[in-house]
Amino acid sequence: MRKISFIILSLFIVVITSCQRKSADQQIELPAGMHAATILEVKQASNYSYFHVFEENRKFWMASTILDAKEGDVIYYTDAFEMKDFKSKELNKTFESIMFVNDASLTFEKPEVKSPGAVNPQQVGNLELAKAEGGMTMEEIYKNKENLDGKVVSIRGIIVKYNRNIMKKNWAHIQDGTSFDGHYDLTITTNDTLAEGNIAVFTGTIHLNKDFGHGYAYDIIMEDAKASDVEDTSAGI
Repeated sequence: MRKISFIILSLFIVVITSCQRKSADQQIELPAGMHAATILEVKQASNYSYFHVFEENRKFWMASTILDAKEGDVIYYTDAFEMKDFKSKELNKTFESIMFVNDASLTFEKPEVKSPGAVNPQQVGNLELAKAEGGMTMEEIYKNKENLDGKVVSIRGIIVKYNRNIMKKNWAHIQDGTSFDGHYDLTITTNDTLAEGNIAVFTGTIHLNKDFGHGYAYDIIMEDAKASDVEDTSAGI
């Protein structure tokens, strides 16, 4: 009888301790801009990890570069953008909405403050956009960049990262699904009001080796871009 009582008491202590640990985890104060999502389901592919997660009373799908994570783990991140009606050919699954995370981590770290152009966002997979009429693709821009300095160029792309009102300009990273020598992303500045996930034709002046100071230095950048034919990714890619 005493042995049974001891076992029950031991189990009770384990449960209480587990609850206390869970409560302590929930009380962690995250820095501004940092998110924490609990993994409910994992689907691994060749280049991406897909996670069904729970965060702030909602469930949603997210994707990152390959991450060795399992159900119950917590993913910390600060940089993500939404794609709608995204189809993964490898998983044979269409996600009505999915967040692509650029800095997913299983450890809690204070995020490093970076300029909008310090690190290129993750390349969007399965992206195919029609070339702008009279414009260029990302591949063509990078192949011919030495001849484009100071010239006006048009390109159709999707905004994968967007920052408002920095040095009196809006800053965006765009991609079109093409690349050259590892370059798939172009930084632009614009006065137009846009959002991550917008697809548009961007027309602006290409500049090489531009340094704005304060960590804003670019080998290539499109400045004062005007956006036309703006659409949302919900229209399909």
